[in-house]
Order: sequence, then structure tokens, then C-alpha cells
Amino acid sequence: MSIIPPISSEPPNPARPASYWFVLPILVGLILSILCTFFWMRLKRTDDQLQAASQRLELLASKQETLDSDLRQSVKQTQAARAQSRAAQERAVKSEQAQAEASKEAAQAQAAKTQADQQALHAQQQAQTAREELDQIRKTREEELNQMQEALSKVVVTRKTSDGLVVDLSNDSFKFDFDKAVLRPENRELLSRLAGIFLVSHGFRLHIYGYTDDVGTDQYNAGLSERRAQAVSDYLAKSGIPADIMTTRGFGKSSPRVKATSLEARERNRRVEIGIVDTVIKYPGQAQ
Repeated sequence: MSIIPPISSEPPNPARPASYWFVLPILVGLILSILCTFFWMRLKRTDDQLQAASQRLELLASKQETLDSDLRQSVKQTQAARAQSRAAQERAVKSEQAQAEASKEAAQAQAAKTQADQQALHAQQQAQTAREELDQIRKTREEELNQMQEALSKVVVTRKTSDGLVVDLSNDSFKFDFDKAVLRPENRELLSRLAGIFLVSHGFRLHIYGYTDDVGTDQYNAGLSERRAQAVSDYLAKSGIPADIMTTRGFGKSSPRVKATSLEARERNRRVEIGIVDTVIKYPGQAQ
């Protein structure tokens, strides 16, 4: 049995010319090429945009880092400025305190200076008064010493020295026998008159010195001269002169009045000297 093909209602496809199949691939390729170019350009532009965006991000990140660094630096500078401000305030407070303390010390120093000036002025006034009083006392003592010298000179040879007065008890008015320390009657009488003058005087110390001639050893004559000075001191003490104002000393033959060996020279060297020293005023060159 034969099959009868169905009858199509569509008209049969006309035959395509050969150029169609030649042009069609070209058109398809061209379209694809245009599409690829379009997408490639879009992709490239997108890539360029991405790169630009990345660069902008990097730039923004760099700027952000710079800003962060600047911010940290600014914070440090702010902290340093605050610290400097606090230090300046502390220095200002200390400076004000130091100025106040300096002002206080200056005021105290001025007060101390004023007080010192007043004390110095008072001391100068006292010193001036003391000098005037000393001058008056010195003048009075000089007058008393002159009066004593005048009175003593009527009895025995008396000379004035830088230390005071020296009464010379030598052979002209006062004699010791050879190798003797015993007072002769005329010696006692003269010493009594001297004691009367000493008793009415005051403020004096008596230094009694004994001497010998050149006969004998130094040691023997030292003892002999001391005994002669002590004999005079003892007699004056019995006459009322306080013993505590008298000292004695023997010089032996060490200080002869006359450097000779005649009998007359030896008589003059056997002597006693009484040094009268003022105990109220010490004069220049005066011995203790």
C-alpha cells in the first residue's frame, strides 16, 4: 500500500542563491566582530574605570593615612602644647611665689639693715662716749701720776717711763752693805716716807727689782738681788701697802748701773728699783 504524503498548505521555500551563503557568514562575523568590539570596549572602559577607581582608592587611602598621621601629629602637638601650657602656668605660679618670697626677704633685709644701721650708730655713739670717758680718765690718771712723781721726787730720784714711774733706790739715798740684804735704819726711814705716798695713791702696781755688783757668781748674785727686793717689799707691806699689788724679782749683776769695778761703781750697782705701773689704763708700750 502506498503512502500518500500530506499536502502542505505552505508554499515551498524558494531556492536561495549561492551569494547568500557567502554573504551570510560575513554578516554574522561582522555582527559578532561588532558585538565583540563593543563588549571589549565596554570591558576595557570598565577596566579603566576600575583602575581609575582603584587609583582613587589608593589616593584616598594615602590621603587618609596622611590625614591620620597629621591627626596623630596634631594630637601630639596638642598634648605637648598642653604640657607646655601647664609647665608655663606652674613656672608662672612659682615665679609669683619666688617674687613674693624675694619681696619678703628684701623687706626683711631692709629691716635688718635699718636695725644694723641703728645698732652701728648706737655703737659708734657708745664708742665715742667711751673714748671721751677714756680720754678723761687718762687725763685724770696722768695728773695723778704727775702728782705722784712730784711727791716722790721730793724724797728720792724718780723718773718717768713709757710704763709709768721708776723710783731709783741707789747709793745716793739708799745703800746696801756688801753681800747684805738687810735694810739700814736710814733705808727704813726713806721707805716709810715712800709708803705714805703710795698709801694715798690708788690704781697702781709696784714691781720691785733688786740688783748687785759684779762680785760673785751669777747664781749667788741672783739670789742676793732677790733677797734685797724682798726686803723692800716686806717693809712696805708692814707699812700698810697691800702685798698683792707688789711683785719682786732679782736681776743679780746682769744690769749694772755703772760698768766699772771701783768701790763707788759697785756701791751704785747695789740697788733696788721700784716700777710703778698704772692698773687703770694701759699706756702704749706698757709692760703687763
